[in-house]
Amino acid sequence: MLRKFLSQASIRRNFAVSSSSSLAFLRQCSSSSQNPNSHFVEHLEDSTESPPSATISIDRTALYYPSEHSHELYAESELVKHLKNIIKFRGGPITVAEYMEEVLTNPKAGYYINRDVFGADGDFITSPEVSQMFGEMIGVWAMCLWEQMGKPHKVNLVELGPGRGTLLADLLRGASKFKNFMNSLQIHMVECSPALQKLQYENLKCTTEDGADGNEEKRINSTLAETPVSWHATLEQVPTGLPTIIIAHEFFDALPLHQFQKASRGWCEKMVDVTENSSFRFVLSPQPTPATLYLMKRCKWAETEEIAKLNHIEVCPKAMDLTQEISKRIGIDGGGALIIDYGLNGIVSNSLQAIRKHKFVDILDNPGSADLSAYVDFAAIRHSAEEVSGVSVHGPMTQSQFLGSLGINFRVEALLENCTEEQAESLRTGYWRLVGEGEAPFWEGPDDQTPIGMGTRYLAMAIVNQKQGVPVPFP
Repeated sequence: MLRKFLSQASIRRNFAVSSSSSLAFLRQCSSSSQNPNSHFVEHLEDSTESPPSATISIDRTALYYPSEHSHELYAESELVKHLKNIIKFRGGPITVAEYMEEVLTNPKAGYYINRDVFGADGDFITSPEVSQMFGEMIGVWAMCLWEQMGKPHKVNLVELGPGRGTLLADLLRGASKFKNFMNSLQIHMVECSPALQKLQYENLKCTTEDGADGNEEKRINSTLAETPVSWHATLEQVPTGLPTIIIAHEFFDALPLHQFQKASRGWCEKMVDVTENSSFRFVLSPQPTPATLYLMKRCKWAETEEIAKLNHIEVCPKAMDLTQEISKRIGIDGGGALIIDYGLNGIVSNSLQAIRKHKFVDILDNPGSADLSAYVDFAAIRHSAEEVSGVSVHGPMTQSQFLGSLGINFRVEALLENCTEEQAESLRTGYWRLVGEGEAPFWEGPDDQTPIGMGTRYLAMAIVNQKQGVPVPFP
């Protein structure tokens, strides 16, 4: 029965925009129809009748709100005060991307900076926290890529946004018998949160040694692999010159994005403002904004029919720029990158969400107390990478297909042969969450604890040096 179940599951930049040209483009992109939905309001008349003004005027009426605030009473946090001060001193609203960046990574009060937000006691659970098998399968992929690279003696293994470090810890444990691969690794963790850096240090079983010279920096090694480990705030800080394997699992979904909404005069950027009663609300920008450049670029990559039926579009300049940075590094130094996230292979519309204690809440409710994330536009990642010479892009494929092709079915069967009933239950539910779709059919426990499969919601894509051929398991 389990074998049949396993088999079925496995199948299954600063710039100036010409006001006239930008407005013309924006009108052209959205001229297909007047919006029939009452909550998509046409806000302002076209601005061509009067010259642009240095004063920012904002329409503050009738913008659709997707969900209600919690209306819970809470003391105004330092982050809330900080956001309001930015808006006040700027003399107008901020973009959704600026709001996201402050909420998630503000150095003093950002959501990710001073807390552990993962797991059952946090706000959400990621695949590495579901089962050790996820990290083990990523290890299989990394070793296969290393072999395709010619088994280099030294390679940078980079993880972007490592969370607790669980994925990499499981990868290292699973690959521990492959000594040549393990000895080649130099681990680099791209993480801006001091709290998470500490957790990663602990989960990788790190030790710190003084340098041979008193003036040298201290050396940190993971005892899981006797491998040097270092931390960096950005990918740019990771040393170049070595072949590089980059893992980005649920990293792109938290990058700040810009939202655009269709109005009578074209696409208008959605902004965050403060009302007269000092609460946050969304408004629309009356003029083209700098992010319009990326909107124009994204629209050129899409079919006209695809854009015509949309009322909202999300674009993520940081994802596009980061993809090109990754691709240039791989094109020069060799190696590859694996991106796994929940998303779509096309334009994303109005997917930004806030999660607190495993429940969806209003995006503007008590900022800093909930995670903000959005669907990843894998088509935009592919196009961004393809603009860089020397690399090839593969996928996306579903997480279920990716893990199944790497052998997760055989791994779970092997683990089930030597475990307790309690461990077996954990393995079955973990397996389903990773590769299943919808509610687990075998579940007999409480309804509110039914395992939900992520196998088709999450997609996997690889970017590799084109000299290395097609990476496994991509067709």
